[in-house]
Amino acid sequence: MQSQMLLADTPIQSPYVEKQDFRDAMARLGSAVNIITTDGPAGRAGFTASAVCSVTDTPPTLLVCLNRSASVYSVFKQNQTLCVNTLAAEHESLSNLFGGKTPMELRFSAARWSTLATGSPILHGAVVSFDCQIGQIVSVGTHDILFCQALALTRNDDSHALAYFDRRYHSLLKQ
Repeated sequence: MQSQMLLADTPIQSPYVEKQDFRDAMARLGSAVNIITTDGPAGRAGFTASAVCSVTDTPPTLLVCLNRSASVYSVFKQNQTLCVNTLAAEHESLSNLFGGKTPMELRFSAARWSTLATGSPILHGAVVSFDCQIGQIVSVGTHDILFCQALALTRNDDSHALAYFDRRYHSLLKQ
């Protein structure tokens, strides 16, 4: 993957916004709720994430942001594969399991899973699942941005999506 980093010629002269103000503002940025999973030589792991988006369709690439201090960080970095499972409205409790301190075995036992190309767990009933290989990792602040090429996917066109906005879950009804 070709990579180019653009940096400002001069440093920023004004101070950054306050951390809590930034977090409060970001809570107003609605997003899909995803469970990111992996399985491989370093083991099986998963976490809930909203910091996921499309990068390009040539090659099909998504990005996932992962805090380097997260308990699952080393597993994802070592396995170099993951699946982005976009949750349906009925997955709210599963999102909470994967977003907390619940042991991995209990997280995965709460749902049905299968695999596609990489062996990363694919959630049955997800709105869409992107089975990916991590192609590039870029560090920014406390997080790594994982650039992931989609090798396979599944879709469930009959489900309502789960969104997160203003620190609450919302069901997005299919039109």
